[in-house]
Amino acid sequence: MAVEILMPALSPTMEEGTLAKWLVKVGDVVKSGQIIAEIETDKATMEFEAVDEGIVGSILVAEGTAGVKVNTAIAVMLDEGESLADKPKAAAVASPVPVAAAAPVAAVAAVAPAPAAAKVEGARVFASPLARRMAAEKGLDLTKVQGSGPHGRIVKADVEGAKVTPVAAAAAPAPVAAAAAAAPAKAGMPSGMSAETVMKIYADRDYTEVPLDGMRRTIAARLTEAKQTIPHFYLRREVRLDALMAFREQLNKGLESRGVKLSVNDFIIKACAIALQAVPNANAVWAGDRILKLKPSDVAVAVAIEGGLFTPVLRDADKKTLSTLSAEMKDLAARAKTKKLAPHEYQGGSFAISNLGMMGIENFDAVINPPHGAILAVGAGIKKPVVLKDGAIGVATVMSMTLSVDHRVIDGALGAEFLKVVVEALENPITMLA
Repeated sequence: MAVEILMPALSPTMEEGTLAKWLVKVGDVVKSGQIIAEIETDKATMEFEAVDEGIVGSILVAEGTAGVKVNTAIAVMLDEGESLADKPKAAAVASPVPVAAAAPVAAVAAVAPAPAAAKVEGARVFASPLARRMAAEKGLDLTKVQGSGPHGRIVKADVEGAKVTPVAAAAAPAPVAAAAAAAPAKAGMPSGMSAETVMKIYADRDYTEVPLDGMRRTIAARLTEAKQTIPHFYLRREVRLDALMAFREQLNKGLESRGVKLSVNDFIIKACAIALQAVPNANAVWAGDRILKLKPSDVAVAVAIEGGLFTPVLRDADKKTLSTLSAEMKDLAARAKTKKLAPHEYQGGSFAISNLGMMGIENFDAVINPPHGAILAVGAGIKKPVVLKDGAIGVATVMSMTLSVDHRVIDGALGAEFLKVVVEALENPITMLA
C-alpha cells in the first residue's frame, strides 16, 4: 500500500523547514538509506534519507517551498506494482532525531529521517510505516524485533526475517490535554503590537518590508522567551590584560612556524572552561523542573553571521590546549558563516561567551541562551589609568566582562566565585598551560 513520506524533525527544536531540493523524481526507484531531498532548518541544510525501498509515486511539496510543518506529507512512496489509486497509508507521527545522530557529510549534515513513534506496553518502538504495516499483517510484535535501520529503526527486512509473536494491546495515546499541559504555557505571554498595527503607524512613510527567515524567526522566539521566563541578574568585573597580551605575543612567536596565531578570545574560552571545572555547581543548565549539572566543560561561543548568529560549542574545552581550541574555533566559525554546521555542533553546552570587544564595544549585557545557566559578555580591552600595587597611578589595558546569570540555576555568590576564577586565569595566563 502507498505510504506517505512526512517532513522530518531534524533537530529537537525544529517545527518547520524549507524543502530546498528534491534529489529524486516521480517514478524513481529508491533504496533504503538513499538521499532523497535536502531540507533547510532554521540554521542548517540537512540531507534526508529514505528508510525503506520503494518507488516515488508522487511529490506533494515542490522544492523551494518554505514553512513546511513537521509531519506534513511531502511525498508518496509506492511498492512495486502499486499505483496512486491505492489510498496512501499515513505514516506514523515523526519524533525529533537525537542531535547526536546528525553528522556533516560533504559540508551538508546527513541525518536519517525522524523515526516513527508508537507505544507498545509502555515501550517506545521506532519503525518505518512499511515495517509497521507488514508487522500488522503478520501479527508480529514489534517490541520483539531488533531494528537494523538508522539509529536502530525497524525496517522492512527486519520484519521479513522475524518470527511471529502475538501483538500485545497497544497503549492508548496520551490525551491531548496532557500534551498541552506539558508544553510551556505561552498563551498569556505578551506578544507586542501586531504587524497590522505597526504598519498602520508607518502607513505614510517609505519603508521596505523584510519577511522573517527561519533563523530570524527562531532568534526572535527564543530570545523573547529567554527575557520573559529567565530571571536574569548581572555580575561585572574588570580584567587587566597586560600580562596576557605579553604572554600571547610570546606564544605566537613560538607558534608562528606551525601557522598558529592565538587570539584573546582563545584565552577567554580556556579560562571559562577551567572555571566550569573549578566551580562545578556553576556548570549547570535549567531543565524545566530540575537542574542538570554537567561534568564536561562544553563552552558555546557566539558567532555573528549575516542575518543572525550561531553558538557553536567547543566540547571538553578544559582538556584542550590553546592551539587546539584556536584551530577548532576558527573551523567552527568559518563553517557557521556558510551555514554548514550540523545541529550537534551548535546545540548543547552549559555556558556561552559573546565577545563584542573586537567591534569596539566596551561593555554590554548578553541575553542567556536557554537552557544555559549563564553567558559572559566580553568588551574591548581599553587603556585606562589604574592604581598599581605600590599605590602609584599607571596605565593598564582593562577589559570589562559582564556575567548574565539565570538565578534559578546559579545564585549570586556562586556566580561571583565563577567570575573570580575566570579573572584570575586571565590575569595569570601561564596557569592555563598547567
